[in-house]
Amino acid sequence: MAAEPPKGSRAGRGRARDENVVPFRPRRQTLSDAQQYHPRGKTVREGATPPEPRPARTGTAGSARGSSDGGSGRSPRSGARAGGSARSTPGGGSGEGPRGSAREARSARSAPAGAPARTASAGASGRSGSAGASAGGSRGSGGSGRGTSGGGGGTRGGAASSGSSRGGARAGSGRGTSRGDGSAGGASDGTRTNSGRSASGASSRSGGSARGASGGGSGGARPGGGRSASGSPSRGGGSGRAAVGRGDGRGHARRGAAPGGRSRRGGSAAWESDGVRPPRRTSVRMPPVPPPARRTRRHLPRLGNPNARLRISLAVMLALFAAVGGRLVQIQTTEGSQYAALAADSRRVSLELYAPRGAILDRDGNVLAHDVQGATIAADPGYIADKSEVAAAVAPLLQMPVAAVEEKLSHDKHADGTPNRYVILKKKVSLAVGDAVSALARTKKIPGLIVQDDQVREVPGGQFAANVIGYTGTDGTGLAGLESGFNGTLQGVNGERVYDEGTGGQEIPDGYHKTVPAKAGSDLVLTLDRDLQYQANKLLTERLKATKAWSGSAIVMDARTGEIRAMVSSPSYDASNPSTIKPGSTLDLATTAIVEPGSVHKALTISGGLDSGVIKPDSILTLPETIEKGGVTYRDTHKHGSPNYTLMGILAQSSNVGTIMVADKLGADRLYAYQRAFGLGTKTRIGLPGESAGIVQPPANWSGPSAGSIPIGLGVAATPLQMTALYATLANNGMKVQPQLVKSVVAPDGTVQPTARPKPKRIVSEEAAKTVVRDMSAIATPEGTAPLAAVPGYIVAGKTGTGKRAEGNKYMPGNVTSFIGIVPADSPRYVISVFIHTPEGVGGAIAGPTFSDLAGFTLRRYGVSPSGAPAPPITLYG
Repeated sequence: MAAEPPKGSRAGRGRARDENVVPFRPRRQTLSDAQQYHPRGKTVREGATPPEPRPARTGTAGSARGSSDGGSGRSPRSGARAGGSARSTPGGGSGEGPRGSAREARSARSAPAGAPARTASAGASGRSGSAGASAGGSRGSGGSGRGTSGGGGGTRGGAASSGSSRGGARAGSGRGTSRGDGSAGGASDGTRTNSGRSASGASSRSGGSARGASGGGSGGARPGGGRSASGSPSRGGGSGRAAVGRGDGRGHARRGAAPGGRSRRGGSAAWESDGVRPPRRTSVRMPPVPPPARRTRRHLPRLGNPNARLRISLAVMLALFAAVGGRLVQIQTTEGSQYAALAADSRRVSLELYAPRGAILDRDGNVLAHDVQGATIAADPGYIADKSEVAAAVAPLLQMPVAAVEEKLSHDKHADGTPNRYVILKKKVSLAVGDAVSALARTKKIPGLIVQDDQVREVPGGQFAANVIGYTGTDGTGLAGLESGFNGTLQGVNGERVYDEGTGGQEIPDGYHKTVPAKAGSDLVLTLDRDLQYQANKLLTERLKATKAWSGSAIVMDARTGEIRAMVSSPSYDASNPSTIKPGSTLDLATTAIVEPGSVHKALTISGGLDSGVIKPDSILTLPETIEKGGVTYRDTHKHGSPNYTLMGILAQSSNVGTIMVADKLGADRLYAYQRAFGLGTKTRIGLPGESAGIVQPPANWSGPSAGSIPIGLGVAATPLQMTALYATLANNGMKVQPQLVKSVVAPDGTVQPTARPKPKRIVSEEAAKTVVRDMSAIATPEGTAPLAAVPGYIVAGKTGTGKRAEGNKYMPGNVTSFIGIVPADSPRYVISVFIHTPEGVGGAIAGPTFSDLAGFTLRRYGVSPSGAPAPPITLYG
């Protein structure tokens, strides 16, 4: 045992100071073990009695040994995970570092020269590393020491670790010597040394030492090998760095047991110059400190080549610029005009300029049909929430069913799913209806209703000339009558106004402007007389009601010119409201209905016989009671025995037998030729669509009975207009004039173009025509078949007829009764025909009264003076 140093010595003073024990204060820094923990101004002295060992875990134990003048020191044992350091004074001496605790640094001051030196614990100097052994085979780290030069004394550059491990861990120990020149002993930086042997006989792969000037050095040598007391190798690492007598070592170790498998903390040892171990002192047991977090090495991603990226980016950008530039060149050079046109079209607006439809006027310029200001009622379904309520309010004004209006309002989308913002409810309504709808929209606040200006076809006369005038559709196209027959003339050519429109919908003043004026349609001036047309319609309608007839027609024709002054059909319709049209009511029966003319055809047979010379004006024929043709017996309507009839008697009594006898003299071929010459079987071409040509069979198609039926008007199909034209030829002294309905066409600029008409053509001789007219004057007398057709004050020449109406391939029920008369007979001016399809009756009784009333009105209308000459004498028998 070595003696304690005196109290006055530095060692004694150090011991006294060391007795004041204070706890450790950990630093929150990631530093070496020696830098992490240090006392608060006091050194900590460890006691002599170590704690009970725990199960063997390898750790590090550090010891430092320094000698002056070739002295050496040895540490009997070292604690696990402890690194020690010693400071020596010049003049030789030795010191042993105490056993260290885990991750702690130790420092000790040695006594002056020759005096024993005690080391102080708790890392007073340098950077102290730890050395030890680990139960799991972890590495131990060496400590560091610091010393002053002056006589060649210095501490080890790196503390060695010694000890043993139950688990076979390695413990490192090392030795370093300092020479008098102050350079550290041991291997140079980075070398492996095996030096020293511990008191327990452990060997270590010691931490390397570095040499440095003035007793200091730095090192990072890999620890050398040694052997521990238990013979277990340990690997330790340490480094030392010293400047001006200061050295330091750095190392690391894994957690483990104390050397020899006894304790994690090593005991303290104070040794003096004589190497005698001082008595043990009780030390303060420090709380365990958790090991610092193990550093993990970050693996940084490998950086790419920026030059390659730059080159690729530049190439891509150049390619994009080239593509864009090429496209711009293409647009400017080859497609520039196309894009300019598209841009112009996007702002260009085209408005259709409506061309007014030509008016239809009567012979005196009175309007029968024309365009007036009207409206079109439309709606935007998107603004109408309650469609049922709106439909119920609007339908009565439009004269439409509520369901129909609601169905139109429900069309709020197109077929492709896009919103439908415009639905036409009704077009071509009157201005009054448009005003009523506008008022409804204001009062009930219906934003979806639209009232647009439009042109409406107005027919002031309603139905009195509807079958002649016709009507137009919602698009302004004629659908019936003259509206259809002369649609090309009446319908103008719409114009167009094209201009550039700004974003706000306003017209750009300096933009594109082009206007193609609308060309209005031409007016039609008819030969009809509005007043006479009205009267004819009135009289016919009344007669049809009185006789419960199904249909009828009436025509007033100028015998000299062929102009039709009136032409009516019944049933009719209101041309100003086409929605009320009933099926079949639009037909103009005067030109489309084909009827068997019956007895009115007898005038053609008699005039043909006179013109051909087979009979004379004064011829007398003895008539049998009956006559047979092709197995069919024909007889007159009244029994007469075998009288001698004059031509006047045959016509006045409407004798079938007498007429067949004249036809036999005339022959079938000449009879057919006269039929064609008078215009039967040929359209009159007055301009009405749907006109029928009638049916006239050539003799080759005749059957046996045809020789008896055709001369009396059976088996022949003709229109009322054709038969009226036939009588007009007789009234015009045998000269045929073409029936005319359109007098002239007036262009929009006022130019009048009369309707071309063929020159009159002679059909029969004047004598033959006058003879027939004279002989027919007896018919409207009490001696004839139509006394009800007489016109007071005027001589009437006419003929009654009763036939059938053919439709398709069959005859309709009932009789077509007719009367065609010439007034005044002594100076023919007008030919008036009346045809009435009635369930029963004959011409004189049914059609005669209507003829009388219409003829009287016509004569008075045009101021025709009553007949001045007396009526021809009535001679029926010879």
